[in-house]
Amino acid sequence: MDTEGFPESYRRLQNSPAVDRFLRRNGMDFLGTTTTSLKVCGVTRQGDAEKLVELGVDAVGFNFWPKSKRYLDPSEGRWARGLAGSILRVGVFVNEGSELAYRLFEDGMIDVVQLHGDETPETVGGFAKAGIPVIKAVGVKDAADIGSAGEYGADAVLLDAHAPLVFGGTGEVFDWGLAQGFKSRFPIIPMILAGGITPANARQAVSEVGPAALDVASGAELSPGVKDFVKVKALLEACREGR
Repeated sequence: MDTEGFPESYRRLQNSPAVDRFLRRNGMDFLGTTTTSLKVCGVTRQGDAEKLVELGVDAVGFNFWPKSKRYLDPSEGRWARGLAGSILRVGVFVNEGSELAYRLFEDGMIDVVQLHGDETPETVGGFAKAGIPVIKAVGVKDAADIGSAGEYGADAVLLDAHAPLVFGGTGEVFDWGLAQGFKSRFPIIPMILAGGITPANARQAVSEVGPAALDVASGAELSPGVKDFVKVKALLEACREGR
């Protein structure tokens, strides 16, 4: 694809070893263009994470924001190291001012950093310079948000419902036409769709938007942090057959 006019940061998608590790897990194209992957976020229990591996879920998200209902204390989540190589491990952070994200990556607890707050392109660039794959989550309300979403220089962009001061996801659906607009405007940037995805609408989301991946938290659980594997199986089926 001709990348003329795109930020230089996106051109490294083609040649960065770190990003290649992000895009491919055990030969599976996580952010490919032909299938939609599934990321189950807000996992707090080792048993749930291991079950996701067993079912073939593509990625698992751990929320390291202390104010989240699905917060995982890093000191209690060291079991995540044991998942290395079997599932993509994404650490979710919100306006984290410390070196926590870097440390967890270096300690082998996560493979990818997801920034879900008010982080700037400069913050994103810091991870890029360190060779750490990064997803930037962006709340979208209108077309203006789409333009700014493409300016972070992240390896992938996660689109979620616009909710000022509510970080880490709202469970609300937004206008998927905006997500389609993002794909048209920034076709080279992998786009992850979040916001109110459930087994009831996942197939429609995949067929209408065609995202690289779906990101689901509340739509895949019994209660905050406790996963519902009947729902997870339905979501997987929607991803595999919806496109």
